[in-house]
Amino acid sequence: MKSTTALMRLLLSTLLVGLLSACNNATADFRAELVTDGVRSPWGVAWLPSGDMLITSRRGEFYRLTAHGKLQAIAGLPEVDVNGQGGLLDVAVHPDYADNGWIYLSYSSPAGEGRGSNTAVLRGRLQDKTLVDSKVLYKGEPNSGRGQHYGSRIVLDGKGHLYFSIGDRGARDENPQDLSKDGGKIYRLTDDGQVPDDNPFVVQKNALPAIYSLGHRNPQGMALNPKTGELWLHEHGPRGGDEINIVKAGANYGWPILSYGVNYSGTRFAEGQTREGYESPIHYWVPSIAPSGMTFVTSEHYPEWQGHLLVGSLKFGYVVLCRLDGDRVVRTEQVLEGIGRVRDIKQGPTGLIYVVTENNGIFRIPSRKG
Repeated sequence: MKSTTALMRLLLSTLLVGLLSACNNATADFRAELVTDGVRSPWGVAWLPSGDMLITSRRGEFYRLTAHGKLQAIAGLPEVDVNGQGGLLDVAVHPDYADNGWIYLSYSSPAGEGRGSNTAVLRGRLQDKTLVDSKVLYKGEPNSGRGQHYGSRIVLDGKGHLYFSIGDRGARDENPQDLSKDGGKIYRLTDDGQVPDDNPFVVQKNALPAIYSLGHRNPQGMALNPKTGELWLHEHGPRGGDEINIVKAGANYGWPILSYGVNYSGTRFAEGQTREGYESPIHYWVPSIAPSGMTFVTSEHYPEWQGHLLVGSLKFGYVVLCRLDGDRVVRTEQVLEGIGRVRDIKQGPTGLIYVVTENNGIFRIPSRKG
């Protein structure tokens, strides 16, 4: 009798361990299919209505990957200052592309005053394999020889607005809190490059009217929440203190006055972590994961991920699944471990997830539906 009871307990214990293991590893067995490894240092991706994928390379190269898998180089690019973290960066396609043909690029531009470069955003059209009708909609000033923190994510909201980020350009004590300087801000223009009349700092003296929010370090992930229409972003902290924020008009996100991070040397610099009058992050990472790229999963292809947020990690070479409850991150999980330094992550037009890595290529995550 005793041996039978002991055996039953052993079987139940084994079953429980197996169930717990299955729950803990529910997302660990996702597989990735290589789409292309023909682009060196890819940075951003977007899709044309035809299903063709546009791919930027930080090395100053621009490509079109046809729906049939043919990689085509695109000519007609502006002068790009390829240095450090600079180069040809993000790409976005206008929601009404079928009618107007507009695409948008961000890049480190050496145009204007001063040595070095700063973030620029242009609009243009594709004619065969060439970028034409290019017009610079915004150029950060002045140029800087520092090779970091260009920001550069682009989002179009489908309501006639263009949002983009410019990092603090490595000048944390000079740029993010100064409304007369470009660095460390989120910007909002109309999709043809005009300043909207209802931008928060339009009438404020000495403020750049295109600024939408301030106090940012280096936002390299930005996406619209499909449920609320709010603009979410994440930004790199220093040593610790990567953040996810919900962008509000005129809000100050505190950098470098407030931070959950410290200097790379381990010394402290911030006055605190939270303070009245400043927006606090809805989530932060200590230690840093070096986030880049983000996408909300609405697709039925991934029942385990649907309704939640994916964030790429440059530092650890995996994707972070942020479980959401409204506008709260209630839990995070590491998925797609070992995929490589994630630079961008997007849900494509068919609902499949694409992961852009700096060193291993661009991957597609097969459907898990059914």
